[in-house]
Amino acid sequence: MRFKLSLAALLFVGLQAQAADLVLRGQLTGADHQTYHEVPFTVPAGVERVTIAFDYTGKAQRSVIDLGLIGPDGALLGWSGGNKRVFSVSSVDATPSYLPVPAMAGEWKLLLGIPNMRAGATADYTADVSFSRSLATAEESRPLVKGTRWYRGDLHSHTGHSDGSCRTYSGKAGVPCPAFVAVQAAAQRKLDFLAVTEHNTVSHASSLRELQPYFDTLLLMPGREITTFHGHANLFGTLAPLDFRRGWDAVLTDANASHGIVSINHPVRPSGEDCMGCGWDQPTDMSRVQAIEAVNGKDADTAWSGIPFWEAQLNQGRRITAVGGSDSHRPDENPPGIPATVVHAAELSQAAILAGIRAGHVFVDVEGTPDRVLDVRASAGGREAMMGDALVAPAGSQVRFSVTTANVVGARLRVTDNGKPIESLAAAVPRGDGQATAFVVRGDGKRHWIRVDIVGADGRLLVLGNPVYLNPP
Repeated sequence: MRFKLSLAALLFVGLQAQAADLVLRGQLTGADHQTYHEVPFTVPAGVERVTIAFDYTGKAQRSVIDLGLIGPDGALLGWSGGNKRVFSVSSVDATPSYLPVPAMAGEWKLLLGIPNMRAGATADYTADVSFSRSLATAEESRPLVKGTRWYRGDLHSHTGHSDGSCRTYSGKAGVPCPAFVAVQAAAQRKLDFLAVTEHNTVSHASSLRELQPYFDTLLLMPGREITTFHGHANLFGTLAPLDFRRGWDAVLTDANASHGIVSINHPVRPSGEDCMGCGWDQPTDMSRVQAIEAVNGKDADTAWSGIPFWEAQLNQGRRITAVGGSDSHRPDENPPGIPATVVHAAELSQAAILAGIRAGHVFVDVEGTPDRVLDVRASAGGREAMMGDALVAPAGSQVRFSVTTANVVGARLRVTDNGKPIESLAAAVPRGDGQATAFVVRGDGKRHWIRVDIVGADGRLLVLGNPVYLNPP
């Protein structure tokens, strides 16, 4: 069976349009009917990913050109026939139909198969070949949704590529869980994005590449949970190889060099035989850490909460983003999205979500609701900031805060200054959906981080905000 894809369908391939490094052109005629042609091209040293976009003329005359690829060692890397116009192969993952290539440099061949070409017909083909010298996932990410808004998702989940499990189709005891089950559970919860973060591997990247076109409203982000004897941390934004055995100083150096985002996971969970290395128990250069999983699963109001650990970093002058993660290992029983990390981003793409996390434009919906909102804005000296941003507030100045919430009936605001509640705001009650609650903080020229949370009538944390920073170092 041969497939013909519309342009709309091709948008879900998940590959970022980019200027071609090499263009292969040629013409086929009726004499090429039912033959194969090899079109050679050279991949330079240092290339980590090859992306090919192919098109041809003559379709009105029923001309058909199928595609395959031969790697630098002469082996067939795969055959997509006529079902893909764009495909990508890297050293660690590949578009379905193709295999990864550990050693990329050398002479490759685009394999053309011509199952049909009428006598007297001609078809001109063009293959745009693009080379990427990194394994940054953001380079490939097409936006699933355009427009600036809050996007909610989960930054910590597992499948059968590591220790995620679920019941079999017939309901028997747990087996390694296919990625499809976890992704479908996230889609059913109407999440906007899901990061799959397997332990010390990126083998799931190809699986997510296969699933992304089907889940066309859910952005799938391949990450990994760097798992050591002395702490766990998620790494987002790169598939670059990383040796987790080298110790955290070396690991963080490598992660930062790959332009990834590092998020320390469940930092105060006990480490022992039940979960070796779960707690973060070594000195760390926190300037190389971009986020902390302040809420893991349902631990927000327990002794295992990561919030105090995160606040201690803020009190030392660091601007590290608080995020949450379900740490789902049983998507059929513990689905992704509780808690939800909600990111203010320019669009629903990996690049935009990661940029929002770096900037601290994030709140954590502890119960993973589909619709709670916390939007904190502040202004001083003619400048405006949102959560994660900084303002200069000289002594005697006024910093005006405006807090907009949604779907938090019966709750109240908890406003803290450097981690301590502002008593005058202890009884602050958010106004109705879309209506701003305002208050003023007087500047003293010193460093402060002002955070707004939402708590229930019983004092339970419902929404964790990130701070607005005043006079940061």
